[in-house]
Amino acid sequence: MKQQVTLGLVCLARETYDFRAAKEIYNGIIKDLQRIEAVNWLVVEPLVITPEEAHAAALTFAAGHADAIVCISGTFHLGHLVFELRKACEVPMLLWGLPELPYNGGKIRLNSVCGVNLNASNLYKAGVDDYHVIIQNTIDQNWIDAIRVITALKSAHIGIAGFRAHGFFNLGVQDNQLFQHTGVILDHYELSEIHNVPVTAEQVEARRTQLKGVFEVSTLSDFQLTKVAELSAKLTTFFKTYNLTALAVRCWPEFARDFGVSPCAAMSLLQSEGLILACEGDVEGAMSMIAQRAMGAETPFLFDFSQVDFEQDFALFWHCGVAPCNLWDGSCVRSLDTYFAGGKGVTADFVLKSGRLSVARIDSARGEYRMFLQSCEAVPMEKLLKGTYMKVVFGRPVKEVLDLVINNGLAHHSSVVYGDFIEPMRLVAKIKGWRVIE
Repeated sequence: MKQQVTLGLVCLARETYDFRAAKEIYNGIIKDLQRIEAVNWLVVEPLVITPEEAHAAALTFAAGHADAIVCISGTFHLGHLVFELRKACEVPMLLWGLPELPYNGGKIRLNSVCGVNLNASNLYKAGVDDYHVIIQNTIDQNWIDAIRVITALKSAHIGIAGFRAHGFFNLGVQDNQLFQHTGVILDHYELSEIHNVPVTAEQVEARRTQLKGVFEVSTLSDFQLTKVAELSAKLTTFFKTYNLTALAVRCWPEFARDFGVSPCAAMSLLQSEGLILACEGDVEGAMSMIAQRAMGAETPFLFDFSQVDFEQDFALFWHCGVAPCNLWDGSCVRSLDTYFAGGKGVTADFVLKSGRLSVARIDSARGEYRMFLQSCEAVPMEKLLKGTYMKVVFGRPVKEVLDLVINNGLAHHSSVVYGDFIEPMRLVAKIKGWRVIE
């Protein structure tokens, strides 16, 4: 399900051009836009011609808490108009130019493209960079999805339980910088707060039954299975209690020692139900998953770039056993196992399904935010390892991709989803002024 957004819609014009034709086109656009899912439109139906009308439109958008403004240049228009919109409602803007109509009596009828040029130049020279330009008959839905991402991050409630994992300095965040760049406010919780969440015996038994239905659990003791079920119930209650969008968990080294099992298996189950859980205290990994889900991608998860084979030109996306269990390939045995932490490291073990993938990481370094993006393909492989993993090929040499990660100091986690969700993320980076690494 896509993130709900509120968008302002306005059409600028000047009566020295064919404003009646522009109004007819605008009326059709209004009808078309109503069909787009998860958008609340704040529509200014009359053409906006004067600075006073633009100011009134901006106040309407501000009062309606618009996340962004769609500004159509129906015809060429005064340069004041876009400034009035910006002055009263400081949000990202889509500058939408219309293709020119057939000439009528030797006169250009709309001159819309010139209007867009004027708006873009005025904004750029005023130091405003969060606009995007299109010249076409239909809206750019990638831009709408980019606004969904920005809105989702700004409204997210992210928690971190414990801290980042021991020694993983590259996953640390600076809270105030995080807020400055994304609007995210990060709340801290102790691991003990999760461990001590009260749950009923009925909740635990329901999760036990569910786990036995999803996974092959013959290698687990009754204690281990019960603890995974208990933690699944506790994490679900914890999410609801604190109204969390996502939770980054310091999943080792203390978690298994203090609770009795690692959280991996429980996280695999709960992520399949839509909870966003980031292992090793990776807040920016959680943000990357929130971003992908905002566009309508299903079940994002974090992986390690664990292996590269330069001769056969593939990578292994692996993690210790936390990927959402609904992404199983349907062929191998989907099991729970205890291959680390002295029998307390209960993890999911399976190969993930094949398909087109979009990889993203929102990442900070040296005082700036960056966006890592890649498209790739998961291909079939045998179950040869513990944990959750997939074999992946890129449309370029895998060494080039690894060099991007290493040479730019990117953190060792990225978020991945099935499907094509790259272009909206590029637009997010453009709107936010972040560097794209791809």
